[in-house]
Amino acid sequence: MAEKNETGKQGESLARLYLEKKGYTVLATNWRFHRFELDIIASNNEELVIVEVKTRSDNYLIAPEIAVDGKKINRIVAASDAYARKHNINLPVRFDLLCLIKKGQSFDIEHIEDAFFAPVMYK
Repeated sequence: MAEKNETGKQGESLARLYLEKKGYTVLATNWRFHRFELDIIASNNEELVIVEVKTRSDNYLIAPEIAVDGKKINRIVAASDAYARKHNINLPVRFDLLCLIKKGQSFDIEHIEDAFFAPVMYK
């Protein structure tokens, strides 16, 4: 497996552990809706928390939070809506970003709550 893929898998695993230590219940990981994927779906008993995980090595060119652009946000929102409907979840939805930067054998973790909001669609 390529080092990039391995770093990403490590990051997602650590992100899950991080959230569980913070008291979140992880409902699903790598949940797919058509071509879209949600990295982590969690709950804090008050909200459905959709977590996008971005993992980078310490020599990254683009900051993890910049990698979540409008197109990515629209995909996350669409998949989140599908998940909530499929599982009949009637909770407010929050979109978080977990940025993990690999430094040697460890990771720095930054948790950005309410990293973005679902865009308003006008007809």
